Amino acid sequence: MTNAQKWVAAFLVVFIALFLLSKLTEKEEDFTEELDFYSEQQTEAAQSASVDGLTLINRVGCTNCHGVDLKGTKLGPTLYSAKEYWSRDKLINYLRNPASYSGDERFEAYKAQYNTVMPGYGNIDVKDLGKIADYLLNLEGE
Repeated sequence: MTNAQKWVAAFLVVFIALFLLSKLTEKEEDFTEELDFYSEQQTEAAQSASVDGLTLINRVGCTNCHGVDLKGTKLGPTLYSAKEYWSRDKLINYLRNPASYSGDERFEAYKAQYNTVMPGYGNIDVKDLGKIADYLLNLEGE
């Protein structure tokens, strides 16, 4: 047997010995913390799924500029006219990135009138933006 073969054999013996030692000293792990974490995530996801558009509007802060009744303030226009200008998909895209509509005459007029810029909500889940859009497109009266 050559020296290289002796070293390989010695390495394998040490490796097998360490592997067996680790198996003998291995203790059972407690996964309850991980299970709690995942159950909390599932609960949050279920709560998010059951949240309606108005709750999301309040949570996001739309009422800060558009008013508690969403009929407009000095900071933002009424949201009751959304269905006149938007389809569901276009409204979701607008909510994600309002700056992409900055060249539009209507938005330039809003910018001048309200002296404020609509913030983007690209950090909000598209499903939640869809719920917001559905709510706004179904607003009736003013």
